[in-house]
Amino acid sequence: MGKKVIIIGAGIAGLTTGIHLQRNGYDTEIFEMHTLPGGLCTAWQRKGYTIDACLHWLVGSSPRDNFYHLWDELIDMKNLPCYEFDHYIVVEDASGRSITVYTDLDKLEKEFLEKAYEDEKIIREFIGAARKLSRFMLPNDVLPEAMSFVEGIHLLWSALPYLPTALKYVRITSKDFAARCKNKLLRKTLEMMFVPDMSVVFLLFTLVWFHRKSAGYPLGGSLSFSQKIEKSYLTCGGKINYRCRVAKILTRGSFPNALATGIQLSTGATHNADIVISAADGHSTLFEMLDKKFLDKNFQKYYSQYNPFPSFLHVSLGIKKTFENYPHLICIPLERTFMVDPETSMDYLNYRIFNFVNTLAPKGKTVISSLLTTYNYQYWQSLRKDNPAQYRNEKKRILDFVIDAAEKRFGGIRKNLEMTDVSTPATVIRYTNNWRGSLEGWLLDPAVGFSQMKKEIKGLKNFYMAGQWVQPGGGVPGALVSGRQLAQLICLRDEKKFVGARSC
Repeated sequence: MGKKVIIIGAGIAGLTTGIHLQRNGYDTEIFEMHTLPGGLCTAWQRKGYTIDACLHWLVGSSPRDNFYHLWDELIDMKNLPCYEFDHYIVVEDASGRSITVYTDLDKLEKEFLEKAYEDEKIIREFIGAARKLSRFMLPNDVLPEAMSFVEGIHLLWSALPYLPTALKYVRITSKDFAARCKNKLLRKTLEMMFVPDMSVVFLLFTLVWFHRKSAGYPLGGSLSFSQKIEKSYLTCGGKINYRCRVAKILTRGSFPNALATGIQLSTGATHNADIVISAADGHSTLFEMLDKKFLDKNFQKYYSQYNPFPSFLHVSLGIKKTFENYPHLICIPLERTFMVDPETSMDYLNYRIFNFVNTLAPKGKTVISSLLTTYNYQYWQSLRKDNPAQYRNEKKRILDFVIDAAEKRFGGIRKNLEMTDVSTPATVIRYTNNWRGSLEGWLLDPAVGFSQMKKEIKGLKNFYMAGQWVQPGGGVPGALVSGRQLAQLICLRDEKKFVGARSC
């Protein structure tokens, strides 16, 4: 076997990196703090119901998008059934009107024009931009460091027709773009499609993936998906150590000629390696495992100026009832503003109704979940640590609110309620250690734009980083691309030809 590689974290990025390195002749070993693979791409069970806390859709669920072929390098995508949606979300207002965000761009344009014709100009601009980008395939299998000058020019030339559109809409947030709308419901729809502070370009690409019918929900859910990738890694000869929290990355020498030599676990045990990769939380990697020794101005800028995704409270209900005639994702107005925590209020609430899949609940029953975003992770973390009784009371308050609002909108909730579950930012931090309990990683907003963060640290050899903290935009597609590109980069550094195809 080739060089010994230690990977910190068995999330999608860590597993992807491990699979590709194993196939290219490296001897890899993963150390994971949790008991399961997937990191944030996970699920758990309560009273026979499965609570899916991650995937709303999988970019690359069909061969119509390049991401499919990258996933297919990891698992056999032909054996991963996915449900493709005809709509993404339905947003309602207090008067009973609604707008459906269809996944087909023609139907979406017609819906927007029928419901908000006074905004015809902005609607045609928005849909026109999505149509433009639908003809562009992201070059996500390309490693920039490996391209020749000619290859770089060719890539730039192929992307040139789409760059003005992408650059225009990466500079404006969804919230600011929506503010241009005269129609209040259309304005709220554009705001609620994802995180309001995210660049419009993300909404456009999301609509493109839906339009291509390549953003379906993998049946079985997030944990099942992660376990399929874990199985591929183990089949390739990789090793995973669970319940192993890495406390320190071992180094020898000093800047600018320091060398990563292994890891030390929280138990004090040490493990040596030729290469060390952190596919774990970026902040804890740099500020704790490396003890701030290699914080250059770029990393300092990231963690002092860039915005991560918000954290969240995830409320799940197991209902002894089916909801066939409801949208799978619906956003409803509240009768009054609700205070989530001292820094967070909301006047709309979303419900995800898993009525399109029969793998998460017993027959005749349904899981309904609601995601309440917040940046006030400290409040929930401090409550759990310093005042457990009040923490439980706050979770119950959130739960009761979500149940009451669901009862008013759907009916038959409380009398058919069999299961409840509430996770908070403190839960996210406890199980994943993700900085600030973030939903993903760096938020793709105008400040970040299309920034590409380095996978290597200046002054520290044989150390690399992968995952959502070096791949702005986050999510499992970002983790996939980050892990694959890192394996390509390591092969490049070792002058080895990279093999990506499934071979084990």
